[in-house]
Amino acid sequence: MLLYAFRLPPAFQPALLSPHLTLRKVEQTAQPAAVKILRRTAAFRRTNLALFSAGFSTFALMYCLQPLMPLFALEFHVSAAQSSLAISLTTGCLAVSLLLAGGLSEAWGRKPIMVLSLFCSAALTLLSAFIPTWPMFLACRALEGITFSGLPSVAMAYLSEEMDAGAVGLAMGLYIGGSAIGGMSGRLIVGVLTDAVSWRFAVAAIGVLALLCAVIFWRSLPPSLHFERHAWDASKLLHRTAQHFADPGLRWLYFEGFLLMGTFVTLYNYIGFRLVAPPYRLSQGQIGLIFTVYLVGAVGSAWVGNLAGRLGRQRVLWIIICIMLSGLAITLAAPLFVIIAGIAVFTFGFFGSHSTVSSWVGLRARHSKAQASSLYLFFYYLGSSIIGSTGGLFWHGLHWIGVAAFTGALLIAAVLISLRLQLQQCSDKLPLR
Repeated sequence: MLLYAFRLPPAFQPALLSPHLTLRKVEQTAQPAAVKILRRTAAFRRTNLALFSAGFSTFALMYCLQPLMPLFALEFHVSAAQSSLAISLTTGCLAVSLLLAGGLSEAWGRKPIMVLSLFCSAALTLLSAFIPTWPMFLACRALEGITFSGLPSVAMAYLSEEMDAGAVGLAMGLYIGGSAIGGMSGRLIVGVLTDAVSWRFAVAAIGVLALLCAVIFWRSLPPSLHFERHAWDASKLLHRTAQHFADPGLRWLYFEGFLLMGTFVTLYNYIGFRLVAPPYRLSQGQIGLIFTVYLVGAVGSAWVGNLAGRLGRQRVLWIIICIMLSGLAITLAAPLFVIIAGIAVFTFGFFGSHSTVSSWVGLRARHSKAQASSLYLFFYYLGSSIIGSTGGLFWHGLHWIGVAAFTGALLIAAVLISLRLQLQQCSDKLPLR
């Protein structure tokens, strides 16, 4: 009913009614030997608007509950680690579902999967605002993790297929920038509206905003012109997965994503617990305002993505991760403004490193790019789920010093991996071996 209300065009309706019709449509679209999307063209601007909106929506929905974790602990009578399940369960289900989403998009096409993902995720978020119990709420969040999977890896594959090599770094950076602004806005809007009305009203408002973003994406994104359909075949999917794991460079990049996302989510999961306690005693709205440092991440992802494309990803990555480490160290200070500055530095480093690694995976993979991206994001969100919840144990035992020590150790491992990649003298023109 929701999709018919928006009067989806015939090009998309077959994706809901018949996969065979969709496959024929995709095959027809993929036939022309069209020029890839270049910078400073109308297609480039439309693609960036669409994927910016998609990244904004998905990450606003995924992380809008993060400033509410202390509130959930009080309202539902759960621990800090248990309250983190509102994020970790979602990202865990997302990680597993990504392994299938990439393969489905190889068979059904990129745009139909992404459009369906955005509309379903928005609808589930609206539903979650009215659920009364913690177990049911977590079940809805788990379903959202499944529907979220239709965007991230497919978007990465779409960009690597449709964008010119000289434009893909900037486009990926802008997409991740949209994700950064979405993550910031979701947390900020929910925090402010929770203080003003209630957390349930705030979550419903985010759901409505996500519906608007889904419409913008559906209307703006150009169709795939370089997509090559692969019929769904579980044995071939496993074979392609094994081929990706056989590449040592991709294996290191996957583990890098695991560490980077895990440390990032851990910091944001538990900084709220620190700031609602004495001596800071911040409200939900005030904590939400701190997430405006995501704007730094939005700038960082585009700038570092462009820089990595020009200088080489292996030369840039380790420096950006060291910036994350320095930001983490700054958060150990006591003054509130210094803590916020440390969060901003850490956020800049994270989005820059994620932009670098994610675009590297898409360029490195020689085939089945959506599946390669799905594997990267599987480890990326698995890190969010496992490391993000594990950080709660360190918070319980040693508070912020424990969280910082845990996170810092993982970032040191990430630096060592990036240095290994650099020593192998790898680049986009000379792939990792």
